[in-house]
Amino acid sequence: MPETSADSSAIADRLHLSSGFLETERGWVSKSLAALGPQLRLFSNNEVDLEISLRDRQGTGQRVTLECWISCRPRLHLIATSSERDLSTALGEVGDELIRQLDVARSRPDPRENRTLRLVPRLPEHE
Repeated sequence: MPETSADSSAIADRLHLSSGFLETERGWVSKSLAALGPQLRLFSNNEVDLEISLRDRQGTGQRVTLECWISCRPRLHLIATSSERDLSTALGEVGDELIRQLDVARSRPDPRENRTLRLVPRLPEHE
């Protein structure tokens, strides 16, 4: 599926650049993570928070970390990391890993034996 500008804008709206990334790189990082767009559009904007950080840029210990918090019951906290030296490749790796984790979380069955977890009341949605 080709990535669209709607996909990168869905990322840009939810992305917080943490240490290692400059604000001027927001567009490039959002385009690199645009493959996440279709997955994240399944949730409303206020349900998903993304944070990306880069440690030791251009060094031997360079590490890209992408964290995703999804406000649902129970709240999900997903983390994808890459130690790839090429930054654009590392962004692709963390994006692919987060997509995989979102697929696993979405296909995870509801608890059957624990009635209290199944019957957690949901907050009313505001539009």
